[in-house]
Amino acid sequence: MAQTSRPLAGRRIVVTRAREQAGDLVESLAALGADVVVAPTIRIEPLADLGPLRDALGAAARYQWIVFTSQNTVKVVWDSMTRWGLDASVFRGVPVAAIGPATADALAERGVSPALVPDRFVAEAVVEALAAREDLRDKRVLLPRAQEARDTLPEGLRARGATVDVIPVYRAAPEQGDGAALGAELLAGLIDAVTFTASSTVRNFTDLVGRDAATCGRFATAVIGPITAATARSLGIAVAVEAEQYTIPGLVDALTRYFSAPVAP
Repeated sequence: MAQTSRPLAGRRIVVTRAREQAGDLVESLAALGADVVVAPTIRIEPLADLGPLRDALGAAARYQWIVFTSQNTVKVVWDSMTRWGLDASVFRGVPVAAIGPATADALAERGVSPALVPDRFVAEAVVEALAAREDLRDKRVLLPRAQEARDTLPEGLRARGATVDVIPVYRAAPEQGDGAALGAELLAGLIDAVTFTASSTVRNFTDLVGRDAATCGRFATAVIGPITAATARSLGIAVAVEAEQYTIPGLVDALTRYFSAPVAP
């Protein structure tokens, strides 16, 4: 591959995503020439008690909408359904919403075609899209999600009259490890960029490498969207790159444009 087609050649870029999720981002960056440093800061842990989820799925017909807000949720729900002898037929007749294309693809791979995917891939946009679709008063919505997720979505739906059953199904647990070596590289200016795909990755990265390294400003912080950006700034981390489309391809595109921009004299 010609050097001109590898715009990230020679750039050392850290991926903080959970190890089991990092593949697409790592492969995309590497294909563009980046030297990828895989440094997972979280791991996805299904909760021990998923009885409420099983009960809700067993009565899925009572819901007017079921909303999925991450690929993680899709995976945990389907893994649980498989153990319980359930399949995609559970969702027959119940419209399903996905927060974005990656979540929609995860559902489609499992035989469920989402009825709604908003134009912007954040909780606020899900609320707006559902409300535009129909009057939510007296509608019942099932929301399986991360234990630590923001309450923007259920509160927004409730404000429009919906009854929302929030069921935590997993948590983003801090990845264990020694971040001293990576912290030293950051402080020495040996890392070009660090990517963040969720607020939890920002917080745990800061804990892993230390506040001084995380906020040293010697690397470009690249985030997938405004919520992650706000978390980074709240911790004193300046954001240099923010994806216009809140997806992995959007993040890769934003990084490519950032490092391809001409340097000011």
